[in-house]
Amino acid sequence: MIHVLLDTNVVLDVLLDRKPWNSQSRAVWQAHLENRIAAYITATTITDIFYVARRHAGRDRAWHAIHACLDQLYLIAVGATELQTAATLAGRDFEDCLQIACATVANLDVIVTRDPPGFTNSEVEAIEPAELLNRLAPGS
Repeated sequence: MIHVLLDTNVVLDVLLDRKPWNSQSRAVWQAHLENRIAAYITATTITDIFYVARRHAGRDRAWHAIHACLDQLYLIAVGATELQTAATLAGRDFEDCLQIACATVANLDVIVTRDPPGFTNSEVEAIEPAELLNRLAPGS
């Protein structure tokens, strides 16, 4: 079983049906629901999702998005260790550094993101949804 951290952009692609990325991101989420992978998000992703979803789709859809995440995905707590680890990383974006820190502390296998270059300093490999789906294909 591959344990993956879903970056915020991948989750939002599914929840807000953002084209053209929604189909691959949805297939990754479906792989989790079918127990082919174990998909995690960070606690801070929840707040980011609510903020973005409310701005783009309204309050009701934002709450629906939050409940879908809490009901269907595994959650990684964000505490002092993760925040302090993120602050020591050399990345350009603190949110990406926090995702890296959480994936590292949780000992996950990969980070699934549409922005692998944002994770160049990560100990945990960062791949796009299509790459994960290729790895899950029969015979891979």
